[in-house]
Amino acid sequence: MFDRYEAGEQAVLVHVDFPDDTSKEDLQELQMLVSSAGVNAVDVLTTSRQAPHPKYFVGSGKAEEIANAVRACEADVVIFNHSLSPSQERNLEQLCKCRVLDRTGLILDIFAQRARTHEGKLQVELAQLRHISTRLIRGWTHLERQKGGIGLRGPGETQLETDRRLIRGRIKAILRRLERVAKQREQGRRSRKRAEIPTLSLVGYTNAGKSTLFNTITDAHVYAADQLFATLDPTLRKIQLQDVGPAILADTVGFIRHLPHDLVAAFKATLQETQEADLLLHVVDYSDEQYRENIDQVNEVLDEIDAGEIQQLMICNKIDRMEGVEPRIDRDDEGTPIRVWLSAQEGKGIDLLFIALTECLAKSMVQHTLRIPPQQGKLRGALFRLNCISSERYAEDGDWLVDVRMPTSDWHRLEKRIDTNLSDYVVKH
Repeated sequence: MFDRYEAGEQAVLVHVDFPDDTSKEDLQELQMLVSSAGVNAVDVLTTSRQAPHPKYFVGSGKAEEIANAVRACEADVVIFNHSLSPSQERNLEQLCKCRVLDRTGLILDIFAQRARTHEGKLQVELAQLRHISTRLIRGWTHLERQKGGIGLRGPGETQLETDRRLIRGRIKAILRRLERVAKQREQGRRSRKRAEIPTLSLVGYTNAGKSTLFNTITDAHVYAADQLFATLDPTLRKIQLQDVGPAILADTVGFIRHLPHDLVAAFKATLQETQEADLLLHVVDYSDEQYRENIDQVNEVLDEIDAGEIQQLMICNKIDRMEGVEPRIDRDDEGTPIRVWLSAQEGKGIDLLFIALTECLAKSMVQHTLRIPPQQGKLRGALFRLNCISSERYAEDGDWLVDVRMPTSDWHRLEKRIDTNLSDYVVKH
């Protein structure tokens, strides 16, 4: 048995290269994560393996090297750039005599530091509890096992069951509170839909410049810094677009490679702002050599939260760091803006962004008159629930003539939900 050590400020970093691309992580990104957590990296150890070792994740020889580095550098914590199993984490802690964190635990720690709102703190606590619930197995000396009488359990097992029950109870309480927050957010979204106010959601890899762009557009003074996950809590602001009117711009948490599933689940209410958006502004740091991989990672998370089919406008940010690149709008064959090149830091190209937003939102709305027969009352009811009916009247044959105006994304979602081609009901003028 051993004492569960506290994580400190001096860290030994461990990075393993695997031949499988799906297991690869970026060492430089780990160093940025560690710096964002306020931890000083005193040593970095790298190695290569075909597959993780079942006991230590790394080989036994490399594990001894890590333990020696901890003693030599007087480190307080070992941080792996990978996800460790609970048994691997415990085995490494026994060997190194210090706290061991994996990539998931590090990201959770950063989120815990950055949460500011009540909702954000609840979401982080939920993710942390789900994570540590798998790591309660004999990690502390006070959970010593003692044989009881016939039919009795030792106090160690009793303590473990108590800890698990307390965690389950706390998770249920947090979920109830987050459910109330989700209902409040849903009411806000319904109000915006009733007022036909489109929603724009900033998405992108962490540290791509979303918050800087958000501040430049809205003058919101949201915290922005050159570090990972500088923004955690979502912020909504109203902006005015020519020929469109008011729109809501949402700044959301940045994505990252292999974003922990517990975080995706915990931030479901926050990410719903992205799910319900009419247009996604995908901010990309085009000065980053790995911008293509970052784009793919963001799209993977968007697919995971069912937001992959929402229209995107690519924001090619940080052109001030690139030679010979000027602000411009790239368009597809139909003339629709698909990319805007700008610098949020210097404010270059912001006027082009507003032009692109106006054009995209004008095309993202559908306005039709539908002829709905009496037997399709379910369709009429679905339209009323979307608050998209501007007027309604009866035709001579008893059909409903319904004038609707809604975002194209809602039109397609409704078709999928009721498994009907709405174009069949459109009145041809």
